[in-house]
Amino acid sequence: MTAVDRPAMQKKDYKTDQDVRWCPGCGDYSILNAVQGAFSKLGKQLHETVIVSGIGCSSRFPYYMETFGFHTIHGRAPAIATGVKVANPELDVWVVTGDGDAMSIGGNHLIHAMRRNVGLRILMFNNRIYGLTKGQFSPTSEQGKVTKSSPMGSVDHPFAPIALALGAGGTFLARGIDILGAHLEDTICRAAAHAGTAYVEIYQNCNIFNDGAYKGFTEREVRDERILYLQHGKPLLFGAQKDKGVAFDPGFRPCVVSGSELGKAFVWDETAETPAPAMALATMSESEFPVPIGVFRRREMPVFEGGVHAQIAASRQRKQQSIGELLRQGEVWTVG
Repeated sequence: MTAVDRPAMQKKDYKTDQDVRWCPGCGDYSILNAVQGAFSKLGKQLHETVIVSGIGCSSRFPYYMETFGFHTIHGRAPAIATGVKVANPELDVWVVTGDGDAMSIGGNHLIHAMRRNVGLRILMFNNRIYGLTKGQFSPTSEQGKVTKSSPMGSVDHPFAPIALALGAGGTFLARGIDILGAHLEDTICRAAAHAGTAYVEIYQNCNIFNDGAYKGFTEREVRDERILYLQHGKPLLFGAQKDKGVAFDPGFRPCVVSGSELGKAFVWDETAETPAPAMALATMSESEFPVPIGVFRRREMPVFEGGVHAQIAASRQRKQQSIGELLRQGEVWTVG
């Protein structure tokens, strides 16, 4: 299909005839709307797009998108999506997963997808709880979280998903929030443009089992003071009047600056050679600092599927050998 033949797409074109079955008020509705909006802006064709999910509330996503899709098994969505992308690199492959699905049983598959830089777009809904199985603490739940599976409070230290992705060598790492639809749409569009693994953590409210997990920085009256928008090439400023900023000392320890010190605010570079600034932001205390959203890191590297297909092409160029020649090549020995 040529560019001329590609039909213009509208948001409604991605909606299926399935009833959307999430709890009323769930943040997943907002994310679905943002994805459909981003896809329509990008003109994504239904027959070229695949959405792969694992197990969890978020993983119902393929039913609600009029694209190709797989609802797979717990934690294995990145592995199955890798197979789809390697088999047909022309497909636009997306993974939808949750913090329990991706960071617990699926943790190994997640980090290796990013290490290999497979051409996937991974949307990880993080509500800091197991929602589908009715409210157990997850790998991103805060320490001391009281749940059905931790009645005296969880003793676990939670993962910082962006920091984990940085450690795995992720080449595009970003964060959005379910209720900030326009920003989330833009972030999804930027993820779609990346050649390798694009990983977007999305803070999502579970109003049944973890309601208000993010209200400390998402409520309208505190939002300006508590959210730090990452903008490439611009200083890290926040506040309704942009009168506060985040700076780093030589060891990349963050601090808040204001007044005459505001000029020391760090100028954000999402393409920085070192991951240190991104790691510092990804691990900042939510109680002491504003919460960063936007693109943490972006860099270009060869994609996994390209390397695989280059090997296949090289192998096909080799001279065809007989079975006898194949059996006798390299080290051989005779058993008496």
